[in-house]
Amino acid sequence: MADLSVELAPKHKSGFRLKNPVIAASGTFGWGTEYASLMDVQRLGAISTKGITWRPRLGNQQPRIVETPAGMLNSIGLQNPGIREVVKHKAPVWAQMDVPVIANIAGESYDEFCRLAEALDGVPGVAALELNISCPNVESGLEFGCDPEGAAAVTYGVRQTTALPVIVKLTPNMGDVPGQARAVADAGADAITVMNTVLGMLIDLRRRRPVISRGSAGLSGPAIKPIALHLVYQVAKAVDIPIIGCGGIVTAQDALEFLMAGATAVQVGTANFVDPQASLKVIDGIGAYLDTSGCTLSEIVGCAQA
Repeated sequence: MADLSVELAPKHKSGFRLKNPVIAASGTFGWGTEYASLMDVQRLGAISTKGITWRPRLGNQQPRIVETPAGMLNSIGLQNPGIREVVKHKAPVWAQMDVPVIANIAGESYDEFCRLAEALDGVPGVAALELNISCPNVESGLEFGCDPEGAAAVTYGVRQTTALPVIVKLTPNMGDVPGQARAVADAGADAITVMNTVLGMLIDLRRRRPVISRGSAGLSGPAIKPIALHLVYQVAKAVDIPIIGCGGIVTAQDALEFLMAGATAVQVGTANFVDPQASLKVIDGIGAYLDTSGCTLSEIVGCAQA
């Protein structure tokens, strides 16, 4: 079998090596335990948790999720028990798992991002941080994601606060995503996740109102794959740190396209709701492709770049 291991933080003093490049995306895999009876969680390269905030959040009002052609709209609103509950009850479980857990954190201010990072620094079971500066489903979720200077400031502040590898998750809902990527890379990010969901909506013809209570919501699933793939391709030209491709990945072919576009790893999200085995099938499919082609993983990463 081909060697599927990847290094996500080559510039970090401790590195961040995964046994394979497939990560369960934030918000689609719960806290890493909910799928345990449905698939072998330990086979994953890593797990990115639900978004963690400083205080507990109940999330947005219902309805907040709806299926669309080739995807889904969600407006969960970062429902979670808050950082103290996560450290007390979730992290000890992660520490017993044979798969690294990436804590996805979402602050409402620069200081709050830094406090979240500090609270998780050195906590057993937390292998890295993913800065959610791009959630479209909360009032302040895009404030940092749409401002390169703000994104860079948050990245730098967290980098100075924690010894953990720092991954920054970018939004597609802005103009210059490669510029945003350069800003956070220069500020000390170890890797970049490209991308979060795309803003969208549906109208209920009977009520003549938006289907989702907040109106707009985040579109995910196969419908956004071409957008995500294009952004990975562009960002790979702009930065020299690893990229985690995310958006519409369902099959191994999808994942391989992202790797060839320049991603070092991928996240599988909405596909988990359709098929709990999706991530494992992607892992097996990547391995089969490498075995058949005779290529190594490093040889195909970025091979489609002009």
